[in-house]
Amino acid sequence: MYVSYHLARAGFLSPDRLSVWVFIWYNIFGDIMFDRLIPLIGEENLEKIKNTKILLVGIGGVGGFALECLVRTGFSDITIIDGDTIDESNLNRQIITNKENIGNSKVKEALNRYQKINSNAKITIKDIFLTKDNMKEYINEKYDYIIDACDDINVKVELIKYARTNHIKIISALGTGKKINPKYLEITTLAKTENDPLARKLRQLIRKENLDLNIPVVFSKETPIDMKNILGACIFVPAVAGIYLANYIFLDTIKPQDNS
Repeated sequence: MYVSYHLARAGFLSPDRLSVWVFIWYNIFGDIMFDRLIPLIGEENLEKIKNTKILLVGIGGVGGFALECLVRTGFSDITIIDGDTIDESNLNRQIITNKENIGNSKVKEALNRYQKINSNAKITIKDIFLTKDNMKEYINEKYDYIIDACDDINVKVELIKYARTNHIKIISALGTGKKINPKYLEITTLAKTENDPLARKLRQLIRKENLDLNIPVVFSKETPIDMKNILGACIFVPAVAGIYLANYIFLDTIKPQDNS
């Protein structure tokens, strides 16, 4: 495929013949969507990715970007849970939103978007607000990873408990509101977080459950902007946080060598 492409660029292969080569390649070797990814990670790792089962809770500013990265990187078995609808105030930071889908279900819009990007992906949607009380009804499967990108702190606690009980890897997103600089984001453990009121409260609740704080999280060291009781958010921090969540699972799945 790569040889054919460069022959076409050099003028040795006509566009029509290149199209034939693309058709043959697709039908023999599969989807060419990942032609640029396979040289980086190899066919074996792409198969690992495709066979990884993920639960994503929350597809707002953070979860939406996580889902975007997962689908475009080949993850093909993803369950998403979110009972929210798209509001005009989401347009400044949530990737699945646009002027034409205001008022629509977030999970249904996400499904529509990502089926158009990777039609081979199996995306299961659950259009409900997850709570402590209905957790057992809607989460009763064995996943390889759970991404917690929700805002409800009690649900975060329950997801962590579920993951620990069922030996599932989990990573949680912490506060991204009232922050504007993504350079302060990092992946660490809940025990090592600071300048994050949500993390502080979550640590307290996790300790009450007699669980350790060695829980992977994406959090920002940035001091929240003092806005009193006004909600404020822009795209940069939640978007990068979502990318970090997806990249954590991607790297953990393929376990590459450290090239730093």
